[in-house]
Amino acid sequence: MKMLIAVPCMDQVPAMFAQSLAMLNKVGETKLSFQVGSLIYTSRNSLATTALRMDADWVFWLDSDMVFKPDTLERLWKTAQEKDLDFVSGLYFRRVAPYSPVLFDKIEIEGELCSWSQFKEIPQELFKIGACGFGCVLMKTDILLDVQAKHGNMFAPIGNTGEDVAFCWRARDCGYDLWCDPS
Repeated sequence: MKMLIAVPCMDQVPAMFAQSLAMLNKVGETKLSFQVGSLIYTSRNSLATTALRMDADWVFWLDSDMVFKPDTLERLWKTAQEKDLDFVSGLYFRRVAPYSPVLFDKIEIEGELCSWSQFKEIPQELFKIGACGFGCVLMKTDILLDVQAKHGNMFAPIGNTGEDVAFCWRARDCGYDLWCDPS
C-alpha cells in the first residue's frame, strides 16, 4: 500500500507543524510532498497529480498550520479499513474565533450559489458529513480520479466556498460518502 502525505504551504511551515510531522507514525510505504504556492487550490491540484503519478493508493492531506498527535494517521487508517471507507476526516477546529469544527452538515451548490450548515452537536463516534476542510483528511486516490474525470479541475473553488469544500461537493456528486472520525 502506497500513501502520499500531501501538504500545501507557503514558503515556510511553522515549527510546531514540523515537529508534529516528524513524530507522525507512518502507515505502509509513505512519501511526503510539500507544494509551495500562494494559491492553495493550485497547490492541492499539483499534490493530487503527484499522488496519481506515484500510483499512491491513499492521500493524507494536512494543512501546514495544524498540530496533531503522532497516531492521527494510524487512527484514520484503522477507521477507514475497519469500516471500508474511502474518505475520513479527523476532527479539528478553526485557528481563530469562533473555534468551531471545520465540518459541515450540509452543503448545496447551484451554479455559483453556495450554502452550508454546520453541525449543532458533534457526535462522539464516526459520522457522515457534507463537507470539511482538508486540514486532516485521509482519502483513496480513486476519488481523485473520479472527481477529475467528471469535473476536471478537482480543487477549483466554487462561488464563495474554499477549494476543500468544493472538492467535497464534487466527491459527493461522484457518489462518495464523506465521514469524520472524532476520536
